[in-house]
Amino acid sequence: MARKKEYIEAEVIDRALYLFWRHGYENTSMQMLEKEMGINKFSIYSRFGNKHGLFLECLKSYKLKTKDLFEKFKASSNGVEDIKQFFKDSVAICFKDGNEKGCLLTNTYNEFAHREDAQVRNLLDDFMQQLKDICIEKLRMHTVKDDETILKEANYLVLAKHGLAAATRVNSREEIEDYIELTFKNIS
Repeated sequence: MARKKEYIEAEVIDRALYLFWRHGYENTSMQMLEKEMGINKFSIYSRFGNKHGLFLECLKSYKLKTKDLFEKFKASSNGVEDIKQFFKDSVAICFKDGNEKGCLLTNTYNEFAHREDAQVRNLLDDFMQQLKDICIEKLRMHTVKDDETILKEANYLVLAKHGLAAATRVNSREEIEDYIELTFKNIS
């Protein structure tokens, strides 16, 4: 007779997500996951295949957790001010009690920069392309800039967002707010 699953999947994925967010993929061991998730290795392997499979589920869960933030961003209609607000909203998540500093996806992007991992790369690329597409859409509002300038500004903003996410790991709120203000002085 098959064993009955005695855990709530969304809860154990959340616990693993925060562990990966805190320590990164490489520095998170199966023993750490087992302890944090409150389930044994057999259950982890049985459901997720391995640590990598669990990590992919965590990245998908994180993307769902940020869905409302992206929907608010996409639905707004104030152009560059919407991008600036998105930056501020993203920072607020990093400073929320219980959350880790930085963005899990940006942290993962940095950690996996030189790894050949198509599955992780595809998830990250999709996320970054979504951000870039929305930035392009917002930059086209209320402007007469040509497409080349808009694309350059969108690239700049996506890179600035990476920097912002990394900065939340070590910089104060005041320094972060200054960074945001100066970032948007470069977008006219």
